[in-house]
Amino acid sequence: MTTTSVSVVRTTPRVITRTLLTAGLVAGPLYTAVWLGQAATREGFDITRHPASLLANGGPGWIQTVNFVVAGILSIAAAVGLRRSIAGRGSRWAPRLLGAYGVGLLLAAIFPADPASGFPAGTPADYAEISARGMGHFVAGTIGFTGLIAGCLVMAAHYRSTGQAGWARYSTVTGVLFFGAFAGLMAGAGKPVTITAFGVAIVLGWSWIAAICAHHRQTN
Repeated sequence: MTTTSVSVVRTTPRVITRTLLTAGLVAGPLYTAVWLGQAATREGFDITRHPASLLANGGPGWIQTVNFVVAGILSIAAAVGLRRSIAGRGSRWAPRLLGAYGVGLLLAAIFPADPASGFPAGTPADYAEISARGMGHFVAGTIGFTGLIAGCLVMAAHYRSTGQAGWARYSTVTGVLFFGAFAGLMAGAGKPVTITAFGVAIVLGWSWIAAICAHHRQTN
């Protein structure tokens, strides 16, 4: 075997890990760009009244469905990359929980949210019927967001155990804020303040995923 062949064999696992982590680095910005692009162009959509999930309704709803699928696949890839790049405390559960977030996104594509609050255009403003698919979407969100929140806290424990206090604080704050926004959304009955806060939390969650993937990609 030549020296070049040995080098390729030795570096391939590292390249694979970095590629998987790159998926997590890309997932959030891509998801957010597609979501906000639709929010700005879909008739009747109000980002302070309508969560992103409602975009899966109507003629162009396939765009958000594809957005969920792509983001889910990229998140699961990132989870695999994270499992390959960390060791010690939380090294098993943190990737599994991030993977659960990805599974939740895939399930959200399979079970779209019901029309609500006047969206898509033509839906009554007070429409709030929950169908079987709508209940499936609620379950998908619970799986995904619980995975993300718990993943933040498990990664915080991992970072504390490895002496990375800044990353531990960042992970803890992200998990706590996301939990607060998710709880507020569940209790807020569609109020603009809770929907807006949850939209901000989504961006914070994706930013955290991108940040830890970039961090471990750099150190891998």
